[in-house]
Amino acid sequence: MKITAIKTFPMNAGRDIFLVKVETDEGIYGLGEGGCSSRELAEATVVDHFARFLVGMDPMRIEHIWQKCYRSNYHEGGRVLTGAISAIDIALWDIMGKKLGVPVYQLLGGACRERVFGFPTLGIGQHDCLERCRDFIAEGWPCIRLIASTPVPSWASELHAADPDAANMFEPRASIADTAERLAELRPQLDRSIPLGVEYHHRLSVAEAAAFCQQAPPGSIAFLEEPIRDETPAAYEALRQMTGVPFAIGEEWSSKWQALPYIEKGLTNFCRLDVCNIGGLSEAMKVAGWSEAHYIDIMPHNPLGAVCTAATIHLCFAVNNFAWVEVNPGVNESADDVFPVQLEREGPSFPLPTRPGLGVEFDEAAAAAHPHSLTDMPHYHKPDGSHTNW
Repeated sequence: MKITAIKTFPMNAGRDIFLVKVETDEGIYGLGEGGCSSRELAEATVVDHFARFLVGMDPMRIEHIWQKCYRSNYHEGGRVLTGAISAIDIALWDIMGKKLGVPVYQLLGGACRERVFGFPTLGIGQHDCLERCRDFIAEGWPCIRLIASTPVPSWASELHAADPDAANMFEPRASIADTAERLAELRPQLDRSIPLGVEYHHRLSVAEAAAFCQQAPPGSIAFLEEPIRDETPAAYEALRQMTGVPFAIGEEWSSKWQALPYIEKGLTNFCRLDVCNIGGLSEAMKVAGWSEAHYIDIMPHNPLGAVCTAATIHLCFAVNNFAWVEVNPGVNESADDVFPVQLEREGPSFPLPTRPGLGVEFDEAAAAAHPHSLTDMPHYHKPDGSHTNW
């Protein structure tokens, strides 16, 4: 079997996503999805570059192709490059599964469980947060993730009123105080066996993250997700010394090398690897195994479309050290005209997939009705006008 073409599909399916279709001379095709959101067009260009030397290769040589793409230039890695590699890698696993007539998780070692449970997400600042949390618990979700609030402090109200981009104003200390207060009110009113995580989307400094952990009621947070950016592991080492709150880190990682200090130094307690950023299923399995050696469970980032979701769920079935997976139905399960067959979810969990490959089918013609919107991520700023992390 030989690769005959690699097609790219930047498109919108609940949000902008990046899809890759690898075709072969046996009529079998594989689907993959790249991460690095809002940089889909850059990923498409990278895939077009890789296609020049991948066409004609045997798609079953997955690790060999991964290495060829990663090491094909003096400057290895980077999130756009590994996002493109991720998409290709996932598509090759899909091809192998279809060729051999088995679901992808069977190729990764077989199923370690019968179901993969997820967690839903909502903003802690929503007026109906308590009611929605109770509904989630009644539906059987085993964990809930809460997005930190973004209130406007009283001293910045006039600035907010005059700000043409007021919706993207973020003041860290106001968020810390409000989120901690709301968490203190929320936690006692919910089943304490249901873990609550707080997501800060790397919007804080070390001092701010430490202040939040100090203000939050002891024992109220099952995990604090991405409180600061991940470029400087030493910053997380400093934060680790200031709090005992478990950290969930990893969605920004673009290789096993980037994961290294967080795993080896115990800086993450839940590995938030993203199969569409880290280098596909090939790299994700390596990081998952490495995490297992350090008693760290994976809790995969899953913010994209049907192919990302399918690849992630197959990974979750195949590894023993798994906690929960992110579930976002508005994106994960969108565009059913483009993806007429997707992995089925039953409430809070996914049953064992049965179809060969990833179990997702793609209507190339229908994709034209979902044009890429070139939407950038929000550009958050502080009340003084300085740019900050989204």
